[in-house]
Parts: sequence; C-alpha cells; structure tokens
Amino acid sequence: MPRPTSIILDWGTSSLRAMLVSEDGETTDTRETSSGGIQFVKDGAFEAALMEAVGAWFSAHGPLPVLASGMITSRNGWIEVPYVDTPGGISELAAGTRKLTLGNGAVITFLPGMRNPAARPFPDVMRGEETQIVGFGLDKNRTLVLPGTHSKWARIEAGRIAGFQTYATGEVFALLTKHSFIAKAQDPVPGAEPNWSAFDRGAEFAASEGIAADAFLSAIFSARTGILDGKLKPEDILDYVSGLVIGSEFRQARATGWFKPGDAIGIVGNNILNSRYGRIAPLFDLTVEAGPENAAKRGIMLIAAAAAE
Repeated sequence: MPRPTSIILDWGTSSLRAMLVSEDGETTDTRETSSGGIQFVKDGAFEAALMEAVGAWFSAHGPLPVLASGMITSRNGWIEVPYVDTPGGISELAAGTRKLTLGNGAVITFLPGMRNPAARPFPDVMRGEETQIVGFGLDKNRTLVLPGTHSKWARIEAGRIAGFQTYATGEVFALLTKHSFIAKAQDPVPGAEPNWSAFDRGAEFAASEGIAADAFLSAIFSARTGILDGKLKPEDILDYVSGLVIGSEFRQARATGWFKPGDAIGIVGNNILNSRYGRIAPLFDLTVEAGPENAAKRGIMLIAAAAAE
C-alpha cells in the first residue's frame, strides 16, 4: 500500500467526506458521514468532530497535513476564509488559503472559495466547485458546467477562472417534485434506471425553437397539464421535470452567453447528474468533454502544493 501523506476533506453543510491520500494522489482509505456536516457540529467543536471522523488515521500515520475545502471555510464553518475574486487561478487561490495547527501538531490548510464580482444583481459565490474546475484543468479556454443542487457555469480563460454563474436547478427540482401541487412526484425506486422517455420529453421541449420554452414559469405547469391531458403518467413526473429544469438551465445558459451552438463544453462533478447533463448537451448542438475522476481531489492538491511553495 502507498504510504499516506495527507488527509483531504470535502466538508459541507450536510456531510463530511474524508480521503487518506498518498503522495501520488492515490486514495488509500475514505470516511464519509452524513451526520458530520457543519450543521451538526455544536458549539464550534470542529476539531473534535474531525478527530471523531479521522482520529484513527492520525493514530496510525502521525500528524498528517489536512487540506479542507467546502462550507467548512464559510462563516458558519470552522474558519471563515475570504473568497478569491475572479478572474483567478491556482496562484490566487493558494494565496488565499489559511492554516491552523491542531492539538496533535497536524497543520490544516483551509482553501478559499471564489466570488464573481461582475455577476448581477449581486456578486456570485462558490465554495468547493473551484477545486473541481482546477482539477479539470486550466490549460485551455473553455466553458464548464458543474451539475449540482446549485449548478455552476464557469469560463476558463488564460489559465484562470474568468467568471461563473450559479443556477439553482437542483434546488428548484427538489422543491417542485417534493413540495409543489403541480409537479409533486412519486418517490423513485432505489437503483432503478431513469425514465429516459419522460426525461427526453421535458428536455426536448426546453431545447425547442418555440418561444413557449422561454417561459419557464409557464413550462413547469405542463407537469400538471400533461397529467390532465393524459400525455403524462404519475410515474413520469420525476424524470419529466428533471429533463425540463435541466434543459431550461441550458437554455438560459445559452441566452446569457456561456456557450453557442457548435461549442465543446466540459462537464465535471456529480456522476449521477453528469449523465443527464451529457444527454441534454447534444440538443443544444454541444459536444462534451468529460471531466476526470476525482477532479476536486486533484484541484485541492494542486492548490495546496502551490500554497506550500
């Protein structure tokens, strides 16, 4: 087994994912807990929560350096690390890191998020996704989409993240399918394949040339009228709405200049969602460059290495 040389944390609001990593970037062990997110840590006891999660690694391998990314660096986290403004790249992100020495002598490096001051009506922000972008690669100009609860569209130019925009697609989808009258869906069957026919139906409408697809607040009501007209079945709703909202995200991203027909875009991040985004991209005449596995881990290591120089 390769000798572990660091611990990498993806520490978010609802969960903590830790990786024990060797010098060449190989993950030798993992820990993940859905009860370890920052919202569950009481009275600022973050060091105790960390030791509960990975204390055995310290006992086995000594005070390994720790690299932390995500909402742990927010104002509700362990240490608030100021955002780095776009445009910015590895050197700017490295300069924005903060360090803390733990009780066992290990040094934890907190990575900053990014802020897009040019966004309107207010500056846009992200914490964690910037590591995925860096891990994808900053070597050529391109647009990336990072699917998620709050999807990000980002532009890489001249080796830096030039800007980004958030689309609250996943959150809107959850609200519609879990809480709304017009599109409340049946619970999915664990492990079942998506209903691609229903998904494509929603996506194809969102990608259509008709101006009706510009009216998203009207289009979502079609989940209700499709049932009333007998064109949709209750079991179709979850994937129909998924296709509709993700397709609408692409439509709005095109309207705001993130891509044009014929472009190649990168998709990086959530593997479950990647297949859905990759299925919709050709409807907008896009080709897809898939992101590498563990892009976030690679990005964290690149930023941390630059911070150590």
